[in-house]
Amino acid sequence: MDLLKHATPFLFFTGKGGVGKTTVACAVAIELADRGKRVLLISTDPASNLAEMLETPIGNVSKPVSGVPRLDAMNIDPEAAADAYRDRVLAPYRGRATEAEIQQIREELSGACTVEIAAFDEFAGLLGGDRSAMGYDHVIFDTAPTGHTLRLLSLPRAWSGFLEHNSRGASCLGPHSGLKMRQERFEAALAALSDPVRTTVVLVTRPESSALREAARTAGEFTLLALTNQRLVVNGAFHAIVRNDPIALALEQRGKAALDAIPPELAALPRDTISLKPMNMVGLPALRAVLSPDTAVKAPEPAHRSDKEPVLPGLATLIPALAEPGTGLIMVMGKGGVGKTTVAAAVALALADQGHTVHLSTTDPAAHLVQTLHGQVPGLTVSRIDPKAETEAYVAKIMETRGKGLDDAGRALLAEDLRSPCTEEVAVFHAFSRLVAKARAGFVVLDTAPTGHTLLLLDATGSYHRQVLRDSTPNPSARLVTPLMRLRDPDYCRVLLVTLAETTPVSEAAALQEDLRRASIEPFAWVINASLAAAGSRDPLLKARISAERDQIARVRHGVAQRLALIPWRTEPPVGVEQLRAVVGTIDSVTGSVDVRL
Repeated sequence: MDLLKHATPFLFFTGKGGVGKTTVACAVAIELADRGKRVLLISTDPASNLAEMLETPIGNVSKPVSGVPRLDAMNIDPEAAADAYRDRVLAPYRGRATEAEIQQIREELSGACTVEIAAFDEFAGLLGGDRSAMGYDHVIFDTAPTGHTLRLLSLPRAWSGFLEHNSRGASCLGPHSGLKMRQERFEAALAALSDPVRTTVVLVTRPESSALREAARTAGEFTLLALTNQRLVVNGAFHAIVRNDPIALALEQRGKAALDAIPPELAALPRDTISLKPMNMVGLPALRAVLSPDTAVKAPEPAHRSDKEPVLPGLATLIPALAEPGTGLIMVMGKGGVGKTTVAAAVALALADQGHTVHLSTTDPAAHLVQTLHGQVPGLTVSRIDPKAETEAYVAKIMETRGKGLDDAGRALLAEDLRSPCTEEVAVFHAFSRLVAKARAGFVVLDTAPTGHTLLLLDATGSYHRQVLRDSTPNPSARLVTPLMRLRDPDYCRVLLVTLAETTPVSEAAALQEDLRRASIEPFAWVINASLAAAGSRDPLLKARISAERDQIARVRHGVAQRLALIPWRTEPPVGVEQLRAVVGTIDSVTGSVDVRL
Protein backbone atom coordinates (compact mmCIF):
# COMPACT_ATOMS: atom_id res chain seq x y z
CA MET A 1 0.00 0.00 0.00
CA ASP A 2 1.60 3.21 -1.20
CA LEU A 3 -0.03 5.19 1.61
CA LEU A 4 2.20 3.38 4.13
CA LYS A 5 5.33 4.74 2.44
CA HIS A 6 4.06 8.31 2.85
CA ALA A 7 2.33 8.10 6.23
CA THR A 8 2.32 11.47 7.97
CA PRO A 9 2.05 11.85 11.77
CA PHE A 10 -1.69 12.54 11.52
CA LEU A 11 -3.93 10.44 9.25
CA PHE A 12 -7.63 11.28 8.87
CA PHE A 13 -9.87 8.62 7.29
CA THR A 14 -13.17 9.89 5.93
CA GLY A 15 -15.92 8.61 3.65
CA LYS A 16 -19.65 7.96 3.50
CA GLY A 17 -21.19 5.26 5.68
CA GLY A 18 -20.51 1.69 4.68
CA VAL A 19 -17.43 2.22 2.50
CA GLY A 20 -15.12 0.58 5.05
CA LYS A 21 -13.21 3.54 6.45
CA THR A 22 -13.01 1.98 9.94
CA THR A 23 -11.70 -1.25 8.42
CA VAL A 24 -9.05 0.59 6.42
CA ALA A 25 -8.07 2.80 9.38
CA CYS A 26 -7.65 -0.30 11.59
CA ALA A 27 -5.65 -2.15 8.93
CA VAL A 28 -3.28 0.79 8.43
CA ALA A 29 -2.85 1.30 12.19
CA ILE A 30 -2.03 -2.39 12.71
CA GLU A 31 0.41 -2.47 9.78
CA LEU A 32 2.29 0.64 10.99
CA ALA A 33 2.50 -0.81 14.49
CA ASP A 34 3.72 -4.14 13.09
CA ARG A 35 6.47 -2.17 11.33
CA GLY A 36 7.70 -0.82 14.65
CA LYS A 37 5.84 2.50 14.91
CA ARG A 38 4.01 3.74 18.00
CA VAL A 39 0.41 4.35 16.90
CA LEU A 40 -2.73 5.79 18.50
CA LEU A 41 -6.02 4.91 16.78
CA ILE A 42 -9.02 7.11 17.62
CA SER A 43 -12.62 6.65 16.49
CA THR A 44 -15.14 9.49 16.60
CA ASP A 45 -17.90 7.52 14.86
CA PRO A 46 -21.19 7.65 16.86
CA ALA A 47 -21.85 4.05 15.79
CA SER A 48 -18.26 2.94 16.33
CA ASN A 49 -17.62 -0.81 16.27
CA LEU A 50 -13.89 -0.41 16.92
CA ALA A 51 -13.96 -2.62 20.02
CA GLU A 52 -15.79 -5.37 18.11
CA MET A 53 -13.38 -5.21 15.18
CA LEU A 54 -10.23 -5.23 17.34
CA GLU A 55 -11.80 -7.72 19.78
CA THR A 56 -10.64 -5.73 22.77
CA PRO A 57 -12.44 -3.39 25.21
CA ILE A 58 -12.01 0.25 24.19
CA GLY A 59 -13.11 3.31 26.14
CA ASN A 60 -12.63 7.06 26.15
CA VAL A 61 -9.05 6.71 27.44
CA SER A 62 -6.30 5.25 25.25
CA LYS A 63 -5.27 1.68 26.12
CA PRO A 64 -3.11 -0.98 24.44
CA VAL A 65 -4.68 -3.27 21.85
CA SER A 66 -4.10 -6.88 22.80
CA GLY A 67 -2.12 -8.73 20.16
CA VAL A 68 -0.66 -5.60 18.53
CA PRO A 69 2.38 -4.27 20.38
CA ARG A 70 2.85 -0.49 20.08
CA LEU A 71 -0.83 0.12 19.12
CA ASP A 72 -3.17 2.00 21.47
CA ALA A 73 -6.82 2.77 20.72
CA MET A 74 -9.66 4.84 22.13
CA ASN A 75 -13.22 5.89 21.34
CA ILE A 76 -14.32 9.47 21.65
CA ASP A 77 -18.00 8.99 22.46
CA PRO A 78 -19.65 11.77 20.43
CA GLU A 79 -23.03 11.30 22.08
CA ALA A 80 -21.57 11.63 25.58
CA ALA A 81 -19.57 14.66 24.44
CA ALA A 82 -22.72 16.16 22.90
CA ASP A 83 -24.69 15.60 26.14
CA ALA A 84 -22.06 17.47 28.13
CA TYR A 85 -22.02 20.12 25.42
CA ARG A 86 -25.79 20.64 25.61
CA ASP A 87 -25.63 20.97 29.39
CA ARG A 88 -23.04 23.78 29.04
CA VAL A 89 -25.17 25.59 26.46
CA LEU A 90 -28.38 25.24 28.50
CA ALA A 91 -26.85 26.29 31.83
CA PRO A 92 -27.41 30.07 31.35
CA TYR A 93 -31.09 29.49 30.46
CA ARG A 94 -32.02 27.49 33.54
CA GLY A 95 -34.10 29.57 35.88
CA ARG A 96 -34.69 32.18 33.16
CA ALA A 97 -36.62 30.16 30.57
CA THR A 98 -39.60 27.84 30.82
CA GLU A 99 -39.14 24.08 30.70
CA ALA A 100 -40.82 24.03 27.26
CA GLU A 101 -38.35 26.63 25.96
CA ILE A 102 -35.39 24.67 27.36
CA GLN A 103 -36.67 21.49 25.69
CA GLN A 104 -36.96 23.34 22.39
CA ILE A 105 -33.36 24.58 22.65
CA ARG A 106 -32.23 21.04 23.57
CA GLU A 107 -33.91 19.69 20.43
CA GLU A 108 -32.22 22.38 18.36
CA LEU A 109 -28.95 20.98 19.71
CA SER A 110 -29.78 17.36 18.82
CA GLY A 111 -28.57 17.41 15.23
CA ALA A 112 -25.54 15.78 13.68
CA CYS A 113 -23.64 19.08 13.68
CA THR A 114 -23.79 19.29 17.48
CA VAL A 115 -22.37 15.78 17.78
CA GLU A 116 -19.59 16.51 15.31
CA ILE A 117 -18.54 19.81 16.88
CA ALA A 118 -18.58 18.27 20.37
CA ALA A 119 -16.36 15.42 19.17
CA PHE A 120 -13.98 17.83 17.47
CA ASP A 121 -13.74 19.76 20.73
CA GLU A 122 -12.55 16.55 22.37
CA PHE A 123 -9.73 15.65 19.97
CA ALA A 124 -8.59 19.19 19.09
CA GLY A 125 -6.18 18.89 21.97
CA LEU A 126 -4.51 15.92 20.27
CA LEU A 127 -4.12 17.84 17.02
CA GLY A 128 -2.81 21.00 18.63
CA GLY A 129 -0.63 19.27 21.21
CA ASP A 130 2.88 17.89 21.05
CA ARG A 131 2.47 14.45 19.48
CA SER A 132 6.00 13.30 20.30
CA ALA A 133 5.46 14.13 23.97
CA MET A 134 2.63 11.58 23.95
CA GLY A 135 5.05 8.99 22.59
CA TYR A 136 3.30 8.32 19.26
CA ASP A 137 4.73 8.32 15.76
CA HIS A 138 1.26 8.35 14.19
CA VAL A 139 -2.19 9.39 15.39
CA ILE A 140 -4.94 7.92 13.18
CA PHE A 141 -8.49 9.32 13.26
CA ASP A 142 -11.39 7.24 12.02
CA THR A 143 -14.02 9.74 10.76
CA ALA A 144 -12.74 13.21 9.97
CA PRO A 145 -14.71 16.42 10.59
CA THR A 146 -16.62 17.78 7.61
CA GLY A 147 -15.51 20.84 5.70
CA HIS A 148 -18.55 22.68 7.03
CA THR A 149 -17.52 22.15 10.66
CA LEU A 150 -13.95 23.29 9.97
CA ARG A 151 -15.15 26.44 8.18
CA LEU A 152 -17.59 27.24 10.96
CA LEU A 153 -15.01 26.90 13.70
CA SER A 154 -12.38 28.91 11.81
CA LEU A 155 -14.56 32.04 11.49
CA PRO A 156 -14.18 35.01 13.86
CA ARG A 157 -16.13 34.44 17.05
CA ALA A 158 -18.54 37.26 17.87
CA TRP A 159 -20.55 34.72 19.82
CA SER A 160 -22.06 36.91 22.51
CA GLY A 161 -23.65 39.43 20.20
CA PHE A 162 -24.65 36.86 17.60
CA LEU A 163 -26.31 34.40 19.94
CA GLU A 164 -28.09 37.18 21.80
CA HIS A 165 -30.10 37.88 18.65
CA ASN A 166 -30.13 34.34 17.20
CA SER A 167 -30.61 31.94 20.08
CA ARG A 168 -33.42 30.16 18.19
CA GLY A 169 -33.28 28.30 14.92
CA ALA A 170 -29.49 28.18 14.45
CA SER A 171 -28.57 24.61 13.60
CA CYS A 172 -24.85 24.79 14.37
CA LEU A 173 -24.01 28.08 16.07
CA GLY A 174 -26.03 27.10 19.12
CA PRO A 175 -23.79 24.12 19.86
CA HIS A 176 -20.73 26.16 18.94
CA SER A 177 -21.48 28.49 21.85
CA GLY A 178 -20.57 25.63 24.20
CA LEU A 179 -16.99 25.29 23.00
CA LYS A 180 -14.67 24.96 25.95
CA MET A 181 -11.33 25.20 24.15
CA ARG A 182 -9.21 28.32 23.95
CA GLN A 183 -8.86 30.22 20.69
CA GLU A 184 -5.16 29.44 20.42
CA ARG A 185 -5.81 25.74 21.00
CA PHE A 186 -8.21 25.57 18.10
CA GLU A 187 -5.92 27.59 15.84
CA ALA A 188 -3.14 25.11 16.57
CA ALA A 189 -5.47 22.24 15.62
CA LEU A 190 -6.39 23.90 12.32
CA ALA A 191 -2.72 24.57 11.59
CA ALA A 192 -1.94 20.88 12.09
CA LEU A 193 -4.76 19.85 9.77
CA SER A 194 -3.65 22.12 6.93
CA ASP A 195 0.06 21.23 7.22
CA PRO A 196 0.81 18.61 4.50
CA VAL A 197 3.95 17.54 6.34
CA ARG A 198 1.96 16.60 9.41
CA THR A 199 -1.50 15.60 8.11
CA THR A 200 -2.97 13.44 5.33
CA VAL A 201 -6.68 13.22 4.59
CA VAL A 202 -7.48 9.72 3.31
CA LEU A 203 -10.69 9.57 1.28
CA VAL A 204 -12.11 6.04 1.44
CA THR A 205 -14.62 4.98 -1.21
CA ARG A 206 -16.01 1.94 -2.94
CA PRO A 207 -16.02 1.33 -6.69
CA GLU A 208 -19.58 2.67 -6.87
CA SER A 209 -20.82 5.85 -8.53
CA SER A 210 -22.58 7.29 -5.47
CA ALA A 211 -19.60 6.69 -3.15
CA LEU A 212 -17.19 8.21 -5.69
CA ARG A 213 -19.39 11.30 -6.06
CA GLU A 214 -19.44 11.78 -2.28
CA ALA A 215 -15.66 11.38 -2.07
CA ALA A 216 -15.22 13.95 -4.85
CA ARG A 217 -17.46 16.43 -3.01
CA THR A 218 -15.45 15.95 0.19
CA ALA A 219 -12.16 16.37 -1.69
CA GLY A 220 -13.36 19.68 -3.12
CA GLU A 221 -14.44 20.97 0.30
CA PHE A 222 -11.10 20.12 1.88
CA THR A 223 -9.16 21.65 -1.01
CA LEU A 224 -10.97 24.96 -0.48
CA LEU A 225 -9.87 24.80 3.16
CA ALA A 226 -6.22 24.29 2.13
CA LEU A 227 -6.24 20.64 3.26
CA THR A 228 -4.48 19.63 0.07
CA ASN A 229 -2.56 16.54 1.20
CA GLN A 230 -5.21 14.03 0.14
CA ARG A 231 -5.08 10.40 -0.92
CA LEU A 232 -7.74 8.04 -2.26
CA VAL A 233 -8.35 4.46 -1.15
CA VAL A 234 -10.76 2.40 -3.27
CA ASN A 235 -11.99 -0.36 -0.99
CA GLY A 236 -13.75 -3.52 -2.14
CA ALA A 237 -12.57 -3.84 -5.74
CA PHE A 238 -13.85 -7.16 -7.09
CA HIS A 239 -12.51 -9.52 -9.75
CA ALA A 240 -14.64 -12.55 -10.52
CA ILE A 241 -13.02 -15.93 -9.88
CA VAL A 242 -15.76 -17.95 -11.60
CA ARG A 243 -15.83 -16.43 -15.09
CA ASN A 244 -19.18 -17.92 -16.08
CA ASP A 245 -21.12 -16.73 -13.01
CA PRO A 246 -23.45 -13.91 -14.17
CA ILE A 247 -23.70 -12.26 -10.73
CA ALA A 248 -19.93 -12.19 -10.27
CA LEU A 249 -19.24 -10.89 -13.78
CA ALA A 250 -21.88 -8.15 -13.50
CA LEU A 251 -20.49 -7.03 -10.12
CA GLU A 252 -16.99 -6.85 -11.59
CA GLN A 253 -18.15 -4.88 -14.62
CA ARG A 254 -20.21 -2.42 -12.58
CA GLY A 255 -17.19 -1.57 -10.42
CA LYS A 256 -14.97 -1.16 -13.47
CA ALA A 257 -17.49 1.18 -15.14
CA ALA A 258 -17.70 3.34 -11.99
CA LEU A 259 -13.90 3.69 -11.82
CA ASP A 260 -13.64 4.38 -15.54
CA ALA A 261 -15.92 7.38 -14.94
CA ILE A 262 -14.12 8.54 -11.77
CA PRO A 263 -14.63 12.27 -11.05
CA PRO A 264 -11.65 14.45 -12.05
CA GLU A 265 -11.17 15.63 -8.44
CA LEU A 266 -10.31 12.05 -7.50
CA ALA A 267 -8.50 11.00 -10.66
CA ALA A 268 -5.63 13.37 -9.84
CA LEU A 269 -5.08 11.96 -6.32
CA PRO A 270 -2.60 9.24 -5.36
CA ARG A 271 -4.64 6.03 -5.22
CA ASP A 272 -4.49 2.71 -3.41
CA THR A 273 -6.88 -0.14 -4.22
CA ILE A 274 -7.95 -2.83 -1.76
CA SER A 275 -9.66 -5.93 -3.10
CA LEU A 276 -12.98 -7.20 -1.78
CA LYS A 277 -12.41 -9.64 1.05
CA PRO A 278 -14.41 -12.78 1.75
CA MET A 279 -14.67 -12.45 5.51
CA ASN A 280 -16.24 -10.18 8.11
CA MET A 281 -13.75 -7.57 9.23
CA VAL A 282 -13.67 -8.75 12.84
CA GLY A 283 -10.51 -9.81 14.63
CA LEU A 284 -6.81 -9.19 14.06
CA PRO A 285 -6.28 -11.97 11.45
CA ALA A 286 -9.02 -10.49 9.24
CA LEU A 287 -7.74 -6.92 9.67
CA ARG A 288 -4.16 -7.96 8.91
CA ALA A 289 -5.45 -9.67 5.76
CA VAL A 290 -6.95 -6.39 4.45
CA LEU A 291 -3.59 -5.17 3.15
CA SER A 292 -2.28 -8.62 2.22
CA PRO A 293 -2.07 -9.92 -1.35
CA ASP A 294 -5.13 -11.87 -2.47
CA THR A 295 -3.12 -15.09 -2.56
CA ALA A 296 -2.53 -14.76 1.20
CA VAL A 297 -6.25 -14.63 1.95
CA LYS A 298 -8.08 -17.91 2.30
CA ALA A 299 -11.85 -17.68 2.17
CA PRO A 300 -13.46 -19.36 5.19
CA GLU A 301 -15.68 -22.35 4.65
CA PRO A 302 -19.39 -21.40 4.78
CA ALA A 303 -21.15 -22.51 7.94
CA HIS A 304 -23.22 -25.68 7.66
CA ARG A 305 -26.88 -24.91 7.12
CA SER A 306 -30.06 -26.89 6.87
CA ASP A 307 -31.30 -28.00 3.47
CA LYS A 308 -34.57 -26.23 4.27
CA GLU A 309 -33.58 -22.65 3.52
CA PRO A 310 -36.00 -19.92 4.64
CA VAL A 311 -38.20 -18.18 2.09
CA LEU A 312 -38.25 -14.45 2.77
CA PRO A 313 -40.76 -11.90 1.47
CA GLY A 314 -39.87 -9.74 -1.52
CA LEU A 315 -40.89 -6.14 -2.06
CA ALA A 316 -44.14 -7.25 -3.74
CA THR A 317 -45.47 -8.52 -0.39
CA LEU A 318 -45.54 -4.96 0.98
CA ILE A 319 -47.58 -3.50 -1.89
CA PRO A 320 -51.06 -4.79 -0.85
CA ALA A 321 -50.73 -3.35 2.66
CA LEU A 322 -49.39 -0.06 1.29
CA ALA A 323 -52.25 0.12 -1.24
CA GLU A 324 -55.04 -0.86 1.17
CA PRO A 325 -56.00 2.68 2.36
CA GLY A 326 -56.46 3.84 -1.26
CA THR A 327 -54.55 7.06 -0.56
CA GLY A 328 -51.67 8.10 1.66
CA LEU A 329 -48.11 9.23 2.05
CA ILE A 330 -45.21 6.78 1.69
CA MET A 331 -41.83 8.06 2.85
CA VAL A 332 -38.73 6.12 1.80
CA MET A 333 -35.83 6.80 4.13
CA GLY A 334 -32.25 5.62 4.52
CA LYS A 335 -28.62 6.64 4.31
CA GLY A 336 -27.02 7.60 1.03
CA GLY A 337 -26.03 4.82 -1.33
CA VAL A 338 -28.44 2.13 -0.11
CA GLY A 339 -30.84 2.49 -3.06
CA LYS A 340 -33.77 4.34 -1.51
CA THR A 341 -34.49 6.25 -4.75
CA THR A 342 -34.79 2.93 -6.59
CA VAL A 343 -37.12 1.54 -3.91
CA ALA A 344 -39.27 4.69 -3.96
CA ALA A 345 -39.64 4.52 -7.74
CA ALA A 346 -40.40 0.78 -7.68
CA VAL A 347 -43.12 1.23 -5.02
CA ALA A 348 -44.67 4.16 -6.89
CA LEU A 349 -44.72 2.16 -10.13
CA ALA A 350 -46.31 -0.86 -8.43
CA LEU A 351 -49.11 1.28 -6.98
CA ALA A 352 -49.73 2.94 -10.34
CA ASP A 353 -49.85 -0.48 -12.02
CA GLN A 354 -52.72 -1.33 -9.67
CA GLY A 355 -54.69 1.65 -10.99
CA HIS A 356 -53.96 4.16 -8.22
CA THR A 357 -53.13 7.81 -8.73
CA VAL A 358 -49.51 8.27 -7.62
CA HIS A 359 -47.10 11.17 -7.42
CA LEU A 360 -43.39 10.39 -6.93
CA SER A 361 -41.06 13.12 -5.74
CA THR A 362 -37.30 12.62 -5.54
CA THR A 363 -34.12 14.58 -4.90
CA ASP A 364 -32.05 12.12 -6.93
CA PRO A 365 -29.29 14.31 -8.46
CA ALA A 366 -28.95 12.07 -11.50
CA ALA A 367 -32.72 12.35 -12.11
CA HIS A 368 -32.57 9.26 -14.35
CA LEU A 369 -35.67 7.82 -12.69
CA VAL A 370 -37.61 10.97 -13.49
CA GLN A 371 -36.60 10.72 -17.12
CA THR A 372 -37.38 7.02 -17.48
CA LEU A 373 -40.73 7.07 -15.66
CA HIS A 374 -42.22 10.41 -16.60
CA GLY A 375 -45.14 10.12 -19.01
CA GLN A 376 -44.75 6.37 -19.47
CA VAL A 377 -47.07 5.00 -16.78
CA PRO A 378 -50.77 5.94 -16.62
CA GLY A 379 -51.67 7.51 -13.29
CA LEU A 380 -48.05 8.19 -12.28
CA THR A 381 -46.61 11.71 -12.19
CA VAL A 382 -43.05 12.49 -11.20
CA SER A 383 -41.34 15.62 -9.92
CA ARG A 384 -37.79 16.36 -8.88
CA ILE A 385 -36.96 18.65 -5.99
CA ASP A 386 -33.69 20.47 -6.61
CA PRO A 387 -31.93 20.60 -3.21
CA LYS A 388 -29.55 23.32 -4.38
CA ALA A 389 -32.31 25.65 -5.58
CA GLU A 390 -34.46 25.01 -2.50
CA THR A 391 -31.51 25.65 -0.17
CA GLU A 392 -30.49 28.86 -1.95
CA ALA A 393 -34.02 30.25 -1.64
CA TYR A 394 -34.24 29.24 2.03
CA VAL A 395 -30.83 30.76 2.86
CA ALA A 396 -31.72 34.02 1.13
CA LYS A 397 -34.91 34.27 3.16
CA ILE A 398 -33.14 33.60 6.48
CA MET A 399 -30.32 36.05 5.70
CA GLU A 400 -32.89 38.73 4.91
CA THR A 401 -34.91 38.20 8.09
CA ARG A 402 -32.45 37.05 10.77
CA GLY A 403 -29.44 38.89 9.35
CA LYS A 404 -30.93 42.32 9.92
CA GLY A 405 -29.11 44.26 12.60
CA LEU A 406 -26.03 41.99 12.60
CA ASP A 407 -22.57 43.36 11.97
CA ASP A 408 -20.31 41.90 9.26
CA ALA A 409 -18.85 39.26 11.60
CA GLY A 410 -22.31 38.20 12.75
CA ARG A 411 -23.59 37.93 9.18
CA ALA A 412 -20.54 35.85 8.24
CA LEU A 413 -21.31 33.46 11.11
CA LEU A 414 -24.96 33.20 10.13
CA ALA A 415 -24.02 32.57 6.49
CA GLU A 416 -21.68 29.71 7.46
CA ASP A 417 -24.23 28.29 9.87
CA LEU A 418 -26.65 28.08 6.94
CA ARG A 419 -24.13 26.05 4.91
CA SER A 420 -24.80 23.18 7.30
CA PRO A 421 -26.18 19.90 5.92
CA CYS A 422 -29.03 20.47 8.37
CA THR A 423 -30.03 23.57 6.38
CA GLU A 424 -30.45 21.61 3.17
CA GLU A 425 -32.51 19.03 5.01
CA VAL A 426 -34.85 21.70 6.39
CA ALA A 427 -35.09 23.49 3.03
CA VAL A 428 -35.90 20.27 1.17
CA PHE A 429 -38.50 19.36 3.79
CA HIS A 430 -40.23 22.70 3.21
CA ALA A 431 -40.58 21.61 -0.42
CA PHE A 432 -41.74 18.16 0.68
CA SER A 433 -44.32 19.62 3.05
CA ARG A 434 -46.04 21.27 0.10
CA LEU A 435 -46.63 17.77 -1.28
CA VAL A 436 -47.78 16.14 1.95
CA ALA A 437 -51.35 17.43 1.62
CA LYS A 438 -51.64 15.85 -1.84
CA ALA A 439 -51.74 12.45 -0.17
CA ARG A 440 -55.36 13.08 0.86
CA ALA A 441 -56.46 12.58 -2.75
CA GLY A 442 -54.00 9.91 -3.92
CA PHE A 443 -50.68 8.31 -3.13
CA VAL A 444 -47.57 10.44 -2.69
CA VAL A 445 -44.21 8.66 -2.52
CA LEU A 446 -41.41 10.82 -1.12
CA ASP A 447 -37.76 9.91 -1.55
CA THR A 448 -34.94 11.29 0.68
CA ALA A 449 -36.95 12.10 3.77
CA PRO A 450 -35.76 14.16 6.76
CA THR A 451 -34.44 12.77 10.04
CA GLY A 452 -36.40 12.69 13.27
CA HIS A 453 -34.32 15.60 14.58
CA THR A 454 -35.41 17.84 11.72
CA LEU A 455 -39.05 16.83 12.13
CA LEU A 456 -39.00 17.70 15.83
CA LEU A 457 -37.20 20.97 15.15
CA LEU A 458 -39.81 21.98 12.58
CA ASP A 459 -42.67 20.92 14.82
CA ALA A 460 -41.27 23.04 17.66
CA THR A 461 -41.70 26.04 15.37
CA GLY A 462 -45.17 24.79 14.39
CA SER A 463 -46.16 24.50 18.06
CA TYR A 464 -45.07 28.08 18.64
CA HIS A 465 -47.20 29.32 15.74
CA ARG A 466 -50.21 27.32 16.94
CA GLN A 467 -49.87 28.90 20.36
CA VAL A 468 -49.67 32.39 18.87
CA LEU A 469 -52.77 31.77 16.75
CA ARG A 470 -54.68 30.38 19.73
CA ASP A 471 -53.80 33.45 21.77
CA SER A 472 -54.78 35.88 19.01
CA THR A 473 -57.87 34.00 17.79
CA PRO A 474 -60.20 32.97 20.63
CA ASN A 475 -62.41 30.89 18.32
CA PRO A 476 -60.26 29.52 15.49
CA SER A 477 -62.40 28.35 12.59
CA ALA A 478 -60.11 25.54 11.46
CA ARG A 479 -58.02 22.88 13.13
CA LEU A 480 -54.34 23.56 12.56
CA VAL A 481 -52.34 20.59 11.30
CA THR A 482 -48.54 20.55 10.99
CA PRO A 483 -46.66 18.18 8.66
CA LEU A 484 -45.39 16.20 11.64
CA MET A 485 -48.94 15.58 12.83
CA ARG A 486 -49.67 13.94 9.47
CA LEU A 487 -46.45 11.93 9.54
CA ARG A 488 -47.30 10.56 12.99
CA ASP A 489 -50.64 9.26 11.71
CA PRO A 490 -50.10 5.60 10.64
CA ASP A 491 -53.30 5.70 8.58
CA TYR A 492 -51.94 8.63 6.59
CA CYS A 493 -48.19 7.95 6.42
CA ARG A 494 -46.10 4.79 6.03
CA VAL A 495 -42.30 4.90 6.39
CA LEU A 496 -40.03 2.40 4.61
CA LEU A 497 -36.44 2.12 5.92
CA VAL A 498 -33.97 0.99 3.25
CA THR A 499 -30.61 -0.62 4.04
CA LEU A 500 -28.01 -3.04 2.70
CA ALA A 501 -27.22 -6.38 4.37
CA GLU A 502 -23.97 -5.05 5.82
CA THR A 503 -23.00 -4.15 9.37
CA THR A 504 -22.65 -0.37 9.07
CA PRO A 505 -25.75 0.33 6.92
CA VAL A 506 -27.90 -1.82 9.23
CA SER A 507 -26.53 -0.02 12.31
CA GLU A 508 -27.20 3.36 10.71
CA ALA A 509 -30.74 2.37 9.74
CA ALA A 510 -31.38 1.16 13.29
CA ALA A 511 -30.17 4.53 14.61
CA LEU A 512 -32.48 6.30 12.13
CA GLN A 513 -35.38 4.19 13.39
CA GLU A 514 -34.69 5.33 16.96
CA ASP A 515 -34.48 8.92 15.73
CA LEU A 516 -37.92 8.56 14.12
CA ARG A 517 -39.36 6.97 17.23
CA ARG A 518 -38.15 9.99 19.19
CA ALA A 519 -40.44 11.97 16.88
CA SER A 520 -43.25 9.43 17.57
CA ILE A 521 -43.04 7.92 14.07
CA GLU A 522 -42.96 4.12 13.82
CA PRO A 523 -41.48 2.73 10.57
CA PHE A 524 -43.89 0.52 8.62
CA ALA A 525 -41.26 -1.85 7.21
CA TRP A 526 -37.58 -2.39 6.47
CA VAL A 527 -36.33 -3.12 2.96
CA ILE A 528 -32.96 -4.85 2.51
CA ASN A 529 -31.79 -3.87 -0.96
CA ALA A 530 -29.32 -5.45 -3.40
CA SER A 531 -28.86 -8.67 -1.43
CA LEU A 532 -26.27 -11.12 -2.77
CA ALA A 533 -27.72 -13.72 -0.41
CA ALA A 534 -31.05 -13.46 -2.24
CA ALA A 535 -29.39 -13.45 -5.67
CA GLY A 536 -27.02 -16.36 -5.10
CA SER A 537 -23.60 -16.93 -6.64
CA ARG A 538 -21.13 -19.74 -7.33
CA ASP A 539 -18.12 -17.45 -6.96
CA PRO A 540 -16.24 -18.61 -3.81
CA LEU A 541 -15.51 -15.09 -2.59
CA LEU A 542 -19.12 -14.01 -3.04
CA LYS A 543 -20.33 -17.18 -1.32
CA ALA A 544 -18.31 -16.15 1.73
CA ARG A 545 -19.79 -12.64 1.52
CA ILE A 546 -23.25 -14.19 1.34
CA SER A 547 -22.57 -15.99 4.60
CA ALA A 548 -21.84 -12.63 6.25
CA GLU A 549 -25.00 -11.14 4.73
CA ARG A 550 -27.12 -13.87 6.31
CA ASP A 551 -26.03 -12.71 9.77
CA GLN A 552 -27.17 -9.16 9.06
CA ILE A 553 -30.48 -10.33 7.57
CA ALA A 554 -31.10 -12.37 10.71
CA ARG A 555 -30.21 -9.32 12.81
CA VAL A 556 -32.88 -7.28 11.01
CA ARG A 557 -35.48 -10.07 10.99
CA HIS A 558 -35.22 -10.91 14.67
CA GLY A 559 -33.98 -7.69 16.22
CA VAL A 560 -35.22 -4.45 14.70
CA ALA A 561 -37.88 -4.79 11.96
CA GLN A 562 -41.62 -5.30 12.36
CA ARG A 563 -41.90 -6.14 8.66
CA LEU A 564 -39.15 -7.02 6.21
CA ALA A 565 -38.78 -7.22 2.43
CA LEU A 566 -35.70 -8.41 0.58
CA ILE A 567 -34.59 -7.28 -2.89
CA PRO A 568 -32.02 -9.48 -4.67
CA TRP A 569 -28.90 -7.96 -6.24
CA ARG A 570 -29.59 -7.71 -9.97
CA THR A 571 -27.22 -8.02 -12.89
CA GLU A 572 -29.02 -5.20 -14.71
CA PRO A 573 -29.06 -1.70 -13.14
CA PRO A 574 -32.60 -0.83 -11.94
CA VAL A 575 -33.23 1.86 -14.58
CA GLY A 576 -36.41 1.97 -16.62
CA VAL A 577 -39.97 0.75 -16.17
CA GLU A 578 -39.35 -2.95 -16.79
CA GLN A 579 -36.29 -3.15 -14.56
CA LEU A 580 -38.17 -1.40 -11.75
CA ARG A 581 -41.05 -3.85 -12.11
CA ALA A 582 -38.50 -6.64 -11.77
CA VAL A 583 -37.23 -5.05 -8.53
CA VAL A 584 -40.74 -5.39 -7.06
CA GLY A 585 -41.16 -9.00 -8.21
CA THR A 586 -44.42 -10.92 -8.31
CA ILE A 587 -46.46 -12.66 -5.63
CA ASP A 588 -47.11 -16.36 -6.00
CA SER A 589 -50.86 -16.75 -6.53
CA VAL A 590 -50.94 -20.00 -4.57
CA THR A 591 -48.79 -19.31 -1.52
CA GLY A 592 -49.10 -15.53 -1.46
CA SER A 593 -45.34 -15.26 -0.96
CA VAL A 594 -42.35 -14.08 -2.95
CA ASP A 595 -39.72 -16.75 -3.48
CA VAL A 596 -36.62 -15.00 -2.20
CA ARG A 597 -34.55 -17.94 -1.00
CA LEU A 598 -31.45 -17.60 1.10
